[in-house]
Amino acid sequence: MGFDVVVVGAGLWGSACARYLAEMGAKVALVGPAEPDHAASHDGVFASHYDQARITRRLASHADWSRAAAASMDRYADIEAQGGVPFFHQVGALMAGPEQGAGSDYILNTKTVAEDLGTDHDGLRGAALRARFPYFEFPDGILGLFEAAGGWINPRAHATAEITAAHANGVTLVRDEVVDVQERSDGVIVRCAGGKVLQAERVAAACGAFSKASGLLPEPVPIKVYARTIAFVEIDDAEAERLKDMPSVVYFFPFGAGDCYILPPVRYPDGKTYLKIGGDPEDVELTSVAEMKEWFRGGGDPKAGSFMADQLFQLMPGLASQGVTFGSCATSFTPRGNPLIYGQTERVFALTGGNGAGAKCADEIGRLGALRVLGKSLPEKTYQTDFLP
Repeated sequence: MGFDVVVVGAGLWGSACARYLAEMGAKVALVGPAEPDHAASHDGVFASHYDQARITRRLASHADWSRAAAASMDRYADIEAQGGVPFFHQVGALMAGPEQGAGSDYILNTKTVAEDLGTDHDGLRGAALRARFPYFEFPDGILGLFEAAGGWINPRAHATAEITAAHANGVTLVRDEVVDVQERSDGVIVRCAGGKVLQAERVAAACGAFSKASGLLPEPVPIKVYARTIAFVEIDDAEAERLKDMPSVVYFFPFGAGDCYILPPVRYPDGKTYLKIGGDPEDVELTSVAEMKEWFRGGGDPKAGSFMADQLFQLMPGLASQGVTFGSCATSFTPRGNPLIYGQTERVFALTGGNGAGAKCADEIGRLGALRVLGKSLPEKTYQTDFLP
């Protein structure tokens, strides 16, 4: 069976890209394995959206990320309706950091971008910040920017909604791993691990960190992949009730002492409720697919996870914890800090490089990818970047 486009990678970006391609009239196959039942023994590829919560917000220190987030967030309700799966939780998002000195660039840039783009938010300092969020103990000199329209998304549910909507628009879903992509003069041949062979006019590879896999793209993608540890702080129902109004948080510590992100109480598939914190104290690069697989199977670095959990307890000294566990993830960074949406050849396209901000913007990145794959113009007046390496 021949397709106009095969999208490799059934995560957040790939599923959105497939849906938009189909809406634009293309015959599309979306190829990607389901989430493994047991990560520790899984031999195949992984995806970073295998989780229950990601922060979503229009507030950003770079205007294009803010624009992409706003475009996606404006469509969340429509995607939920089309896909029949709710995934957005509007609990608000708080960006906080020192207003002066080392480490102040992020919050000041975010404030400037918000004002330039007209993003609705409240600026909070000192007593006003403490009164609004009494469970946090921010030091003096911190500026908090609160976006009531932000919150968090369930990335698993988001991907499911996109895939369901894509299927309703005629997309063929193939639950397999792609092992080889070969470009020919008359099209592209895509081979899957299970033996299935697909033919298409074009291919879009949206495989996150695993875009570095050999045989997938004709040229190496210029991304650096870093191991990321996540700390999960378990809380009981009483503590979850106390923190029911807690927003998602991104916090830059004073004196340039690093940053972290915090998710509010979220119930996970194991039936337990956790606060999640991330923000590794150092970058550890993963240079090969073998290293990535080993990292995802390993469940994170307990030393880094304990460091981040301690940061959370310092910021929330009244937090009643039932214990701390750890998980693993990976983040892909590009040379200019923008997502990559480009054709390596006339037939093979790459969509990668979330730069730690890709989940909330997934629907818009997928839409831009679909436009580029079909040879249509991107909205140049909307974005400053050209999405090239």
